Amino acid sequence: MEAILALEDGKTFRGRAFGATGERCGEVVFNTAMTGYQEVLTDPSYRGQIVAMTCPEIGNYGTNGSDQESGGPQIEGFVVRSVSVLPSNWRANQGLPQYLREHGVPGISEVDTRALTRHIRTRGAMRAIISSVDRDTTSLVEKARAAPALGDVDLVARVTRASRTEWTRDRERRWRTDLGADGEGSIAPRPHCVAYDFGVKENILRLLHEHGFRVTVVPAQFPSAELQALKPDALFLSNGPGDPETPRYAVENVKAMIGQLPIFGICLGHQVAALALGARTFKLKFGHRGANHPVKDLRSGRIAITSQNHGYAVDGASLPSNVELTHVNLNDQTCEGFVARDARLLAVQYHPESSPGPHDSVALFREFREMLDSGSPSGRKDAR
Repeated sequence: MEAILALEDGKTFRGRAFGATGERCGEVVFNTAMTGYQEVLTDPSYRGQIVAMTCPEIGNYGTNGSDQESGGPQIEGFVVRSVSVLPSNWRANQGLPQYLREHGVPGISEVDTRALTRHIRTRGAMRAIISSVDRDTTSLVEKARAAPALGDVDLVARVTRASRTEWTRDRERRWRTDLGADGEGSIAPRPHCVAYDFGVKENILRLLHEHGFRVTVVPAQFPSAELQALKPDALFLSNGPGDPETPRYAVENVKAMIGQLPIFGICLGHQVAALALGARTFKLKFGHRGANHPVKDLRSGRIAITSQNHGYAVDGASLPSNVELTHVNLNDQTCEGFVARDARLLAVQYHPESSPGPHDSVALFREFREMLDSGSPSGRKDAR
């Protein structure tokens, strides 16, 4: 069956439909990771987006019940050059086309993803539509232009959980750190970390637990006064989708908590923390998405290869004078992290929890844990 990807600037791509039949609108973006497509599909940070993978073959190891970062696919549509219909991996439960079909997500294959990526890189991320039911390209372009812009929708409200929950360790324990803070058999109680769910990934919660925290996850709109009543020892600000300026409730709640306890923010949490400190954010032309982005830690000079997924960035020049820029992206010199030592706040733009991606920066979770003892983010030269 034929499918069409139509962009708001009039560019169209024809291919073959796979996954669910139908049509969906979203912002079309590209991801440069070679593996980890199931984690990409299920990352809530991708809500509202049609994702194109630059790796030419996707689906060859299938899907399974363990590699999901949320309850199911979050993307609006999936674009690939070639989709594998016969997965080969002992962990696979089903193939990618069946997985998307069961979750109502349309896909399109046999697309020149190299040409699509070059087009987005030149023209910028934009609204688009995937359809296997409407074959009129003029009609589809008009539908794409009529779709709401990413910044006009509170996507955080669409992905956050409905109520407060206590998070318990996944029995599988796929990834372990070397911290040795599992807590089993330990007499000392775990420090209590409350995590704001702006679209949190499961592996973040696993790593918080593995680094010794008792984790309570709260909805994005959870009032700061109620959060204080939980008497947390630390606060975590999660990743999530969309424009960080849109969920103003998140910014105001975080602003009320700054200086009261150690805070660690990742991705959207990094942006929300910056806004709460009085800094500015801006939309990137085509964003950073993939598992191969080099980031320099200005404190140590060390380079980490990182997993990233964001379309907005913090304006490093707008950070207050008492906030230290700690990480920069070596591709475009954008802000990738900062610390506010007086406020006991640490934040990074990239994803140190990987899933998918390298584990170069997992030590940031250890640094967050050590903030409880040291009283401020680490200034040590070796942050491994």
